[in-house]
Amino acid sequence: MKFGLEKLLSDPQLLKQLDGLRVSLVAHPASVTEDMTHSLDALIAAGVNITSAFGPQHGLKGDKQDNMVETEDEMDPVHNIPVFSLYGEVRRPTGQMMSTADIFLFDLQDLGCRIYTFVTTLLYLLEEAAKHGKEVWVLDRPNPAGRPVEGTLLIPGNESFVGAAPMPMRHGLTMGEMGHWFIEHFNLDVEYRVVEMEGWEPDGPGHGWPLDRIWVNPSPNAASVNMARAYAGTVMIEGATLSEGRGTTRPLEVLFGAPDIDAAAVHTEMRRVAPQWLEGCILRECWFEPTFHKNAGKLCSALMIHAEGPHYDHAKFKPWRLQALAFKAIRNLYPDYDLWRGKDFKYEYTNDVLAIDVINGGPGLREWVDTPDNTPDELDMGTVVDESLWQEATRDHVLY
Repeated sequence: MKFGLEKLLSDPQLLKQLDGLRVSLVAHPASVTEDMTHSLDALIAAGVNITSAFGPQHGLKGDKQDNMVETEDEMDPVHNIPVFSLYGEVRRPTGQMMSTADIFLFDLQDLGCRIYTFVTTLLYLLEEAAKHGKEVWVLDRPNPAGRPVEGTLLIPGNESFVGAAPMPMRHGLTMGEMGHWFIEHFNLDVEYRVVEMEGWEPDGPGHGWPLDRIWVNPSPNAASVNMARAYAGTVMIEGATLSEGRGTTRPLEVLFGAPDIDAAAVHTEMRRVAPQWLEGCILRECWFEPTFHKNAGKLCSALMIHAEGPHYDHAKFKPWRLQALAFKAIRNLYPDYDLWRGKDFKYEYTNDVLAIDVINGGPGLREWVDTPDNTPDELDMGTVVDESLWQEATRDHVLY
Protein backbone atom coordinates (compact mmCIF):
# COMPACT_ATOMS: atom_id res chain seq x y z
CA MET A 1 0.00 0.00 0.00
CA LYS A 2 0.96 3.65 -0.21
CA PHE A 3 0.47 6.42 2.32
CA GLY A 4 -0.42 9.87 0.99
CA LEU A 5 3.20 11.00 0.96
CA GLU A 6 4.24 8.01 -1.14
CA LYS A 7 1.30 8.50 -3.48
CA LEU A 8 2.39 12.09 -4.09
CA LEU A 9 6.02 11.13 -4.65
CA SER A 10 5.10 8.38 -7.12
CA ASP A 11 2.59 10.40 -9.16
CA PRO A 12 4.24 12.73 -11.70
CA GLN A 13 0.92 14.48 -12.43
CA LEU A 14 0.42 15.32 -8.75
CA LEU A 15 3.99 16.54 -8.37
CA LYS A 16 3.64 18.65 -11.50
CA GLN A 17 0.81 20.60 -9.83
CA LEU A 18 3.38 21.86 -7.31
CA ASP A 19 5.68 23.24 -10.01
CA GLY A 20 6.35 26.94 -9.63
CA LEU A 21 4.76 27.08 -6.18
CA ARG A 22 6.32 27.79 -2.80
CA VAL A 23 5.49 24.79 -0.65
CA SER A 24 5.44 24.45 3.13
CA LEU A 25 5.42 21.17 5.06
CA VAL A 26 3.83 20.38 8.43
CA ALA A 27 5.66 17.33 9.77
CA HIS A 28 7.07 15.44 12.74
CA PRO A 29 9.32 12.36 13.24
CA ALA A 30 6.72 9.90 11.91
CA SER A 31 6.43 11.83 8.62
CA VAL A 32 8.43 9.20 6.76
CA THR A 33 8.25 7.04 3.66
CA GLU A 34 8.21 3.26 3.80
CA ASP A 35 12.03 3.23 3.67
CA MET A 36 12.22 5.72 6.58
CA THR A 37 13.13 8.81 4.52
CA HIS A 38 11.68 11.88 6.20
CA SER A 39 9.09 13.70 4.11
CA LEU A 40 11.10 16.94 4.17
CA ASP A 41 14.10 15.22 2.59
CA ALA A 42 11.99 13.11 0.22
CA LEU A 43 9.98 16.05 -1.13
CA ILE A 44 13.05 18.22 -1.67
CA ALA A 45 14.82 15.31 -3.39
CA ALA A 46 11.77 15.02 -5.68
CA GLY A 47 12.21 18.63 -6.74
CA VAL A 48 9.44 20.19 -4.64
CA ASN A 49 10.24 23.81 -3.75
CA ILE A 50 9.97 23.62 0.03
CA THR A 51 10.32 27.15 1.40
CA SER A 52 9.35 26.57 5.04
CA ALA A 53 8.32 23.86 7.49
CA PHE A 54 6.17 23.66 10.60
CA GLY A 55 6.46 21.49 13.68
CA PRO A 56 3.42 20.68 15.90
CA GLN A 57 3.46 19.86 19.62
CA HIS A 58 6.74 18.11 20.57
CA GLY A 59 8.45 19.76 17.59
CA LEU A 60 9.46 18.81 14.07
CA LYS A 61 12.16 16.65 15.64
CA GLY A 62 9.84 15.21 18.29
CA ASP A 63 12.39 15.98 20.97
CA LYS A 64 10.14 17.56 23.62
CA GLN A 65 9.34 14.75 26.02
CA ASP A 66 6.56 16.07 28.26
CA ASN A 67 3.27 17.84 27.65
CA MET A 68 3.17 21.64 27.51
CA VAL A 69 6.86 21.96 26.65
CA GLU A 70 7.19 24.61 23.97
CA THR A 71 9.43 24.54 20.90
CA GLU A 72 11.16 27.59 19.43
CA ASP A 73 11.33 28.58 15.77
CA GLU A 74 14.62 27.70 14.08
CA MET A 75 16.40 27.42 10.76
CA ASP A 76 16.81 23.95 9.31
CA PRO A 77 20.60 23.44 9.22
CA VAL A 78 20.52 21.14 6.18
CA HIS A 79 17.98 22.82 3.88
CA ASN A 80 18.35 26.37 5.23
CA ILE A 81 14.63 27.03 5.49
CA PRO A 82 12.67 28.42 8.46
CA VAL A 83 11.01 25.88 10.73
CA PHE A 84 8.10 27.47 12.57
CA SER A 85 6.76 26.11 15.84
CA LEU A 86 3.02 25.66 16.22
CA TYR A 87 3.54 24.87 19.88
CA GLY A 88 5.59 27.81 21.05
CA GLU A 89 4.70 31.47 21.09
CA VAL A 90 1.68 30.64 18.91
CA ARG A 91 -0.63 27.66 18.34
CA ARG A 92 -1.96 28.82 14.98
CA PRO A 93 0.15 30.08 12.06
CA THR A 94 0.63 33.84 11.93
CA GLY A 95 0.18 35.90 8.79
CA GLN A 96 3.96 36.14 8.45
CA MET A 97 4.27 32.35 8.63
CA MET A 98 1.50 31.88 6.07
CA SER A 99 3.26 34.30 3.71
CA THR A 100 6.20 31.91 3.31
CA ALA A 101 4.32 29.53 0.99
CA ASP A 102 1.49 29.21 -1.51
CA ILE A 103 0.48 25.68 -0.59
CA PHE A 104 0.76 23.76 2.68
CA LEU A 105 1.32 20.00 2.85
CA PHE A 106 0.08 18.45 6.11
CA ASP A 107 1.85 15.14 6.80
CA LEU A 108 1.22 14.29 10.45
CA GLN A 109 0.61 10.76 11.72
CA ASP A 110 -2.38 10.95 14.09
CA LEU A 111 -3.65 8.57 16.81
CA GLY A 112 -7.37 8.87 16.07
CA CYS A 113 -8.14 10.73 19.29
CA ARG A 114 -9.68 14.19 19.73
CA ILE A 115 -7.24 15.23 22.42
CA TYR A 116 -4.13 14.45 20.33
CA THR A 117 -3.31 18.01 19.37
CA PHE A 118 -2.42 17.39 15.73
CA VAL A 119 -6.17 17.39 15.03
CA THR A 120 -6.47 20.94 16.34
CA THR A 121 -3.33 21.97 14.43
CA LEU A 122 -5.04 20.86 11.22
CA LEU A 123 -8.11 22.96 12.02
CA TYR A 124 -6.03 26.05 12.80
CA LEU A 125 -4.07 25.61 9.56
CA LEU A 126 -7.29 25.33 7.55
CA GLU A 127 -8.74 28.43 9.21
CA GLU A 128 -5.62 30.49 8.54
CA ALA A 129 -5.36 29.19 4.97
CA ALA A 130 -8.95 30.34 4.41
CA LYS A 131 -8.10 33.82 5.72
CA HIS A 132 -4.96 34.17 3.62
CA GLY A 133 -6.09 32.48 0.41
CA LYS A 134 -3.71 29.53 0.69
CA GLU A 135 -4.20 25.91 -0.33
CA VAL A 136 -3.89 22.88 1.98
CA TRP A 137 -3.16 19.29 0.99
CA VAL A 138 -3.34 16.51 3.56
CA LEU A 139 -0.98 13.66 2.74
CA ASP A 140 -3.19 11.07 4.36
CA ARG A 141 -2.00 8.43 6.81
CA PRO A 142 -3.77 5.57 8.62
CA ASN A 143 -5.78 5.97 11.78
CA PRO A 144 -4.01 3.34 13.93
CA ALA A 145 -7.01 3.13 16.27
CA GLY A 146 -9.18 2.18 13.30
CA ARG A 147 -12.81 3.03 12.57
CA PRO A 148 -14.49 2.48 15.98
CA VAL A 149 -16.01 5.61 17.52
CA GLU A 150 -16.22 6.09 21.27
CA GLY A 151 -16.94 8.75 23.84
CA THR A 152 -19.21 11.69 24.43
CA LEU A 153 -19.18 14.73 22.16
CA LEU A 154 -17.37 17.83 23.38
CA ILE A 155 -19.96 20.27 24.74
CA PRO A 156 -19.88 23.66 22.96
CA GLY A 157 -18.17 26.21 25.19
CA ASN A 158 -15.58 23.66 26.32
CA GLU A 159 -13.28 24.07 23.32
CA SER A 160 -9.52 24.07 23.89
CA PHE A 161 -6.32 23.07 22.12
CA VAL A 162 -7.19 19.46 23.05
CA GLY A 163 -10.81 19.85 21.99
CA ALA A 164 -11.30 21.70 18.73
CA ALA A 165 -14.97 20.93 18.07
CA PRO A 166 -17.92 18.73 19.11
CA MET A 167 -16.14 15.45 18.41
CA PRO A 168 -15.98 12.23 20.47
CA MET A 169 -12.74 11.13 22.09
CA ARG A 170 -12.14 8.32 19.58
CA HIS A 171 -13.20 9.79 16.24
CA GLY A 172 -12.50 6.98 13.77
CA LEU A 173 -11.30 9.24 10.92
CA THR A 174 -8.06 9.86 9.09
CA MET A 175 -6.69 13.39 9.04
CA GLY A 176 -7.75 13.78 5.43
CA GLU A 177 -11.31 12.85 6.32
CA MET A 178 -11.25 15.09 9.38
CA GLY A 179 -10.25 18.04 7.22
CA HIS A 180 -13.38 17.57 5.10
CA TRP A 181 -15.54 17.54 8.26
CA PHE A 182 -13.84 20.68 9.62
CA ILE A 183 -14.50 22.52 6.37
CA GLU A 184 -18.17 21.55 6.45
CA HIS A 185 -18.69 22.14 10.17
CA PHE A 186 -16.97 25.53 10.28
CA ASN A 187 -18.07 26.56 6.78
CA LEU A 188 -14.51 27.27 5.67
CA ASP A 189 -13.81 28.66 2.21
CA VAL A 190 -10.45 27.05 1.54
CA GLU A 191 -8.79 25.17 -1.30
CA TYR A 192 -8.39 21.67 0.10
CA ARG A 193 -7.21 18.33 -1.25
CA VAL A 194 -6.59 14.93 0.27
CA VAL A 195 -3.82 12.91 -1.31
CA GLU A 196 -5.45 9.60 -0.51
CA MET A 197 -3.75 6.40 0.52
CA GLU A 198 -3.80 3.41 -1.79
CA GLY A 199 -4.69 0.04 -0.34
CA TRP A 200 -5.44 1.07 3.24
CA GLU A 201 -7.84 -1.39 4.87
CA PRO A 202 -9.20 0.06 8.13
CA ASP A 203 -10.95 -3.25 8.82
CA GLY A 204 -8.05 -5.37 7.61
CA PRO A 205 -5.66 -7.55 9.65
CA GLY A 206 -3.98 -4.60 11.38
CA HIS A 207 -7.31 -3.02 12.41
CA GLY A 208 -6.12 0.33 11.12
CA TRP A 209 -2.34 0.01 11.21
CA PRO A 210 -0.88 -2.05 8.33
CA LEU A 211 1.01 -5.06 9.62
CA ASP A 212 3.85 -4.52 7.15
CA ARG A 213 4.62 -0.94 8.17
CA ILE A 214 7.13 0.12 10.82
CA TRP A 215 5.72 2.17 13.70
CA VAL A 216 7.54 5.46 14.30
CA ASN A 217 6.62 7.51 17.37
CA PRO A 218 4.61 10.56 16.22
CA SER A 219 5.27 11.98 19.70
CA PRO A 220 7.74 10.78 22.34
CA ASN A 221 5.23 8.84 24.43
CA ALA A 222 3.36 7.25 21.50
CA ALA A 223 5.69 4.27 21.44
CA SER A 224 3.50 1.51 19.98
CA VAL A 225 0.27 0.61 18.23
CA ASN A 226 -0.89 -0.72 21.60
CA MET A 227 -0.56 2.79 23.00
CA ALA A 228 -2.43 4.24 20.01
CA ARG A 229 -5.33 1.87 20.64
CA ALA A 230 -5.43 2.53 24.39
CA TYR A 231 -4.84 6.28 24.21
CA ALA A 232 -8.49 7.37 23.87
CA GLY A 233 -8.88 6.06 27.42
CA THR A 234 -5.51 6.40 29.09
CA VAL A 235 -5.08 10.05 28.09
CA MET A 236 -7.72 10.84 30.71
CA ILE A 237 -5.18 9.97 33.42
CA GLU A 238 -3.46 13.25 32.56
CA GLY A 239 -6.39 14.85 34.41
CA ALA A 240 -5.91 12.59 37.44
CA THR A 241 -3.36 12.40 40.23
CA LEU A 242 -2.60 8.81 39.19
CA SER A 243 0.44 8.00 37.07
CA GLU A 244 -0.14 7.28 33.38
CA GLY A 245 3.26 5.60 33.21
CA ARG A 246 5.30 8.63 32.16
CA GLY A 247 8.82 8.07 33.36
CA THR A 248 8.61 4.40 32.34
CA THR A 249 9.15 2.63 29.02
CA ARG A 250 5.39 2.06 28.44
CA PRO A 251 3.62 5.39 29.08
CA LEU A 252 -0.12 5.66 28.43
CA GLU A 253 -0.50 1.89 28.20
CA VAL A 254 -1.71 1.54 31.80
CA LEU A 255 -5.08 2.31 33.39
CA PHE A 256 -3.33 3.81 36.40
CA GLY A 257 -0.30 3.51 38.64
CA ALA A 258 -0.21 4.58 42.28
CA PRO A 259 1.70 3.62 45.43
CA ASP A 260 -1.44 3.70 47.60
CA ILE A 261 -3.90 1.74 45.44
CA ASP A 262 -4.25 -2.05 45.21
CA ALA A 263 -4.39 -2.85 41.49
CA ALA A 264 -5.68 -6.38 42.07
CA ALA A 265 -8.57 -5.05 44.15
CA VAL A 266 -9.39 -2.46 41.50
CA HIS A 267 -9.31 -5.14 38.82
CA THR A 268 -11.77 -7.25 40.82
CA GLU A 269 -14.09 -4.26 41.35
CA MET A 270 -14.01 -3.45 37.64
CA ARG A 271 -15.12 -7.00 36.83
CA ARG A 272 -17.94 -6.68 39.35
CA VAL A 273 -19.23 -3.29 38.14
CA ALA A 274 -19.09 -3.68 34.34
CA PRO A 275 -17.42 -6.87 33.08
CA GLN A 276 -18.58 -6.09 29.52
CA TRP A 277 -16.30 -3.04 29.43
CA LEU A 278 -13.22 -5.21 29.99
CA GLU A 279 -13.74 -7.19 26.80
CA GLY A 280 -11.41 -7.09 23.82
CA CYS A 281 -8.11 -6.85 25.70
CA ILE A 282 -6.16 -8.35 28.56
CA LEU A 283 -5.42 -6.41 31.74
CA ARG A 284 -2.30 -7.41 33.62
CA GLU A 285 -1.49 -6.43 37.18
CA CYS A 286 2.05 -5.07 37.35
CA TRP A 287 4.42 -2.72 39.16
CA PHE A 288 6.55 0.20 38.04
CA GLU A 289 8.64 2.99 39.50
CA PRO A 290 8.59 6.18 37.39
CA THR A 291 11.94 7.90 37.00
CA PHE A 292 10.19 11.26 36.51
CA HIS A 293 6.71 12.82 36.46
CA LYS A 294 3.91 11.76 38.82
CA ASN A 295 4.95 9.41 41.66
CA ALA A 296 8.61 9.62 40.58
CA GLY A 297 10.77 7.23 42.57
CA LYS A 298 7.78 5.48 44.16
CA LEU A 299 6.78 1.87 43.60
CA CYS A 300 3.36 1.92 41.95
CA SER A 301 0.76 -0.82 41.68
CA ALA A 302 -0.77 -0.73 38.21
CA LEU A 303 -2.95 -2.31 35.55
CA MET A 304 -1.36 -2.71 32.12
CA ILE A 305 -3.51 -2.81 28.98
CA HIS A 306 -2.69 -5.35 26.25
CA ALA A 307 -4.81 -4.44 23.21
CA GLU A 308 -2.73 -6.67 20.99
CA GLY A 309 -1.97 -10.29 20.21
CA PRO A 310 -4.41 -13.16 19.67
CA HIS A 311 -6.72 -12.06 22.49
CA TYR A 312 -7.34 -8.58 21.06
CA ASP A 313 -10.88 -8.02 19.76
CA HIS A 314 -11.05 -4.78 17.80
CA ALA A 315 -14.84 -4.55 17.83
CA LYS A 316 -15.19 -5.17 21.57
CA PHE A 317 -12.29 -3.07 22.86
CA LYS A 318 -13.63 0.17 24.40
CA PRO A 319 -10.70 2.14 25.87
CA TRP A 320 -12.75 5.20 26.92
CA ARG A 321 -15.24 3.09 28.86
CA LEU A 322 -12.43 0.93 30.23
CA GLN A 323 -10.66 3.96 31.68
CA ALA A 324 -13.92 5.38 33.02
CA LEU A 325 -14.51 2.04 34.73
CA ALA A 326 -11.05 2.08 36.32
CA PHE A 327 -11.78 5.54 37.76
CA LYS A 328 -15.17 4.32 39.01
CA ALA A 329 -13.66 1.26 40.67
CA ILE A 330 -11.05 3.39 42.43
CA ARG A 331 -13.73 5.80 43.63
CA ASN A 332 -15.83 2.88 44.93
CA LEU A 333 -12.91 1.35 46.83
CA TYR A 334 -11.33 4.62 47.97
CA PRO A 335 -14.22 7.12 48.32
CA ASP A 336 -12.03 9.91 49.72
CA TYR A 337 -9.13 9.46 47.31
CA ASP A 338 -7.81 12.73 45.85
CA LEU A 339 -8.40 11.50 42.31
CA TRP A 340 -8.55 14.63 40.15
CA ARG A 341 -5.88 17.23 39.52
CA GLY A 342 -7.05 20.62 40.81
CA LYS A 343 -7.86 23.84 39.00
CA ASP A 344 -4.39 25.16 39.84
CA PHE A 345 -3.04 22.73 37.22
CA LYS A 346 -3.55 24.69 34.00
CA TYR A 347 -3.99 21.88 31.52
CA GLU A 348 -3.14 23.08 28.01
CA TYR A 349 -3.23 26.68 29.24
CA THR A 350 -6.87 26.64 30.38
CA ASN A 351 -7.92 28.57 33.48
CA ASP A 352 -10.25 27.68 36.37
CA VAL A 353 -11.35 24.34 34.98
CA LEU A 354 -10.41 20.83 36.04
CA ALA A 355 -8.05 19.05 33.65
CA ILE A 356 -10.30 16.00 33.53
CA ASP A 357 -13.14 18.22 32.27
CA VAL A 358 -10.90 19.86 29.66
CA ILE A 359 -9.90 16.42 28.42
CA ASN A 360 -13.49 15.17 28.19
CA GLY A 361 -14.93 18.38 26.79
CA GLY A 362 -17.26 18.78 29.75
CA PRO A 363 -17.86 17.52 33.32
CA GLY A 364 -20.02 14.49 32.50
CA LEU A 365 -17.51 11.70 32.97
CA ARG A 366 -16.10 13.13 36.20
CA GLU A 367 -19.60 13.60 37.62
CA TRP A 368 -20.49 10.01 36.72
CA VAL A 369 -17.38 8.73 38.50
CA ASP A 370 -17.95 10.84 41.60
CA THR A 371 -21.69 10.11 42.03
CA PRO A 372 -21.90 6.90 44.09
CA ASP A 373 -25.16 5.52 42.70
CA ASN A 374 -24.42 6.08 39.00
CA THR A 375 -24.38 2.88 36.99
CA PRO A 376 -22.56 1.91 33.78
CA ASP A 377 -25.89 2.03 31.94
CA GLU A 378 -26.30 5.68 32.88
CA LEU A 379 -22.96 6.61 31.31
CA ASP A 380 -23.62 4.38 28.35
CA MET A 381 -27.01 5.79 27.38
CA GLY A 382 -25.86 9.32 26.60
CA THR A 383 -22.59 8.12 25.13
CA VAL A 384 -24.25 5.80 22.62
CA VAL A 385 -26.42 8.69 21.40
CA ASP A 386 -23.37 10.92 20.91
CA GLU A 387 -21.48 8.19 19.10
CA SER A 388 -24.38 7.70 16.69
CA LEU A 389 -24.65 11.43 16.06
CA TRP A 390 -20.95 11.61 15.19
CA GLN A 391 -21.07 8.64 12.85
CA GLU A 392 -24.01 10.19 11.02
CA ALA A 393 -22.31 13.59 10.81
CA THR A 394 -19.13 12.14 9.30
CA ARG A 395 -20.58 9.38 7.12
CA ASP A 396 -20.25 11.34 3.87
CA HIS A 397 -16.60 12.19 4.55
CA VAL A 398 -15.30 8.62 4.85
CA LEU A 399 -12.83 8.00 2.01
CA TYR A 400 -11.81 4.37 2.60
